[in-house]
Amino acid sequence: MAITSANQLELLQTAEAVAREKMIDPALVVEAMEESLARAAKSRYGSEMDIQVSIDRKTGRATFTRVRTVVEDEELENYQAELTVETAKPYFEAPKPNQNAVWLRDGQPLTDFSGAPQVGDQFTEEVPPVEMGRIAAQSAKQVILQKVREAERDRQFEEFKDRAGTIINGVVKREEYGNVIVDIGRGEGILRRNEKIGRESYRNGDRIRCYIKDVRRETRGPQIFLSRTAPEFMAELFKMEVPEIYDGIIEIKAVARDPGSRAKIAVISYDGSIDPVGACVGMRGSRVQAVVNELQGEKIDIIPWNEDMPTFLVNALQPAEVSKVVLDEDAERIEVVVPDEQLSLAIGRRGQNVRLASQLTGLDIDIMTEEEESARRQKEFEERTQLFMDTLDLDEFFAQLLVAEGFTTLEEVAYVEVDELLVIDGVDEDTAAELQTRAREFLDEQARKALDNARELGAEDSLIEFEGLTPQMIEVLAKDGVKTLEDFATCADWELAGGWTTVDGERVKDDGLLEPFDMSLEEAQHLVMTARVLLGWVDPTELEAEAEGEEAVEAEEEQA
Repeated sequence: MAITSANQLELLQTAEAVAREKMIDPALVVEAMEESLARAAKSRYGSEMDIQVSIDRKTGRATFTRVRTVVEDEELENYQAELTVETAKPYFEAPKPNQNAVWLRDGQPLTDFSGAPQVGDQFTEEVPPVEMGRIAAQSAKQVILQKVREAERDRQFEEFKDRAGTIINGVVKREEYGNVIVDIGRGEGILRRNEKIGRESYRNGDRIRCYIKDVRRETRGPQIFLSRTAPEFMAELFKMEVPEIYDGIIEIKAVARDPGSRAKIAVISYDGSIDPVGACVGMRGSRVQAVVNELQGEKIDIIPWNEDMPTFLVNALQPAEVSKVVLDEDAERIEVVVPDEQLSLAIGRRGQNVRLASQLTGLDIDIMTEEEESARRQKEFEERTQLFMDTLDLDEFFAQLLVAEGFTTLEEVAYVEVDELLVIDGVDEDTAAELQTRAREFLDEQARKALDNARELGAEDSLIEFEGLTPQMIEVLAKDGVKTLEDFATCADWELAGGWTTVDGERVKDDGLLEPFDMSLEEAQHLVMTARVLLGWVDPTELEAEAEGEEAVEAEEEQA
């Protein structure tokens, strides 16, 4: 095929037809044609030449141009596409005789030729169009198809990337290895086997509603991942059914699902006259029933949100009744005490109720009966009583008095204000002083033994003299191989204070070396950073700047 003999407007007509069919920009198709023609021209004139093709967007005329770029002498590699300053001068000095030759500088035609050519200038010269043989035409066709496919993929990605997090309706096309391929209009989505509710099965042509969970750009084209089990799917369904949620009057704060079986959703109303639970349920349950039907009969508990976590948890454990809640914010754990007859209801079938409540609140929940809690408290009382009897040489009655007044450790007895001991029946100032003396002597003896053990284990003075660590802490560290200040400075805060990590969706406890001494994560971080500053590993001014930055951020958040 010869470009010169072809109808020039046919190129533009072809580009527009392909663009309409694929719903992409016609300019992208024209660019693909230009690239394919340039590739064919290189096969005719030589692959080392830099041949560029420009198709006039109005007339369809294709212009073939040879481009040569001016480079430094030592950078000259391709004589067909590059010129040195010296070899460019003859073309630079007399470009006028050749009307098809143009010099470009910074992409603009050059009009002043009084100087010399510069590195980066380009000498362009129009060359005759090429005859496209069968192979060249086939190659050009492949280039155009490839470009069109890439443009189509980019269009799909741009269209669907902003729709991630929304619900889309589609038609089932086919099923592959348990995964459902869904036609969603201008693209295809995949509903993986683990994203289907229960044992859902679909046939070709079935209509399906899904949540767009993720859109990824991949080499084979954009991958649109759908879900029907995501908690967000339920939240979006409620937004569609409840106008107050769509308008922002009611907000969904948290969702927990056991797909196909049961779910809990926490809502809050920003209008005191609107009941969030009632609005979500709807007249005679019409709104919630629409969501239930879409989710294959999944039972939904709608729960009022509360900023007070214990109160929110009591709501989340419905329909079970709760007698008592003890929250441990540091460990992100919560203990719930329920009446004996409510235990099975609180736990739910196969632990479903407590598991969903845990997901909803983001806390680990320990459930015990009133009888179990009473037995545990009795055991703790006996252990503390025995501690005071053994260490302070007290009789059982007196030790029980201390525990009953809230004393749990020897440190509390040793260093509490004397007035707090005098409130105990039968304790005068002399007795209180004697109690504190015995407690301090015992603690001092324990500290001395711990320090001696630590030295025997190899603990060095740099660690022993470090402020913030007790002898007992140093002994524990030395047993674990932390014997110098340098060893201590290399520790992570969670190694000292402990923490929680998520493994396979379950929270797992990491025990810290100094966790038995009630060391918090913040205290551990402060001690480690202090050690690093003393060793010169960290610049204290950087720490101060970082701390000021964090304070500024906290202040902004409080104002917001």
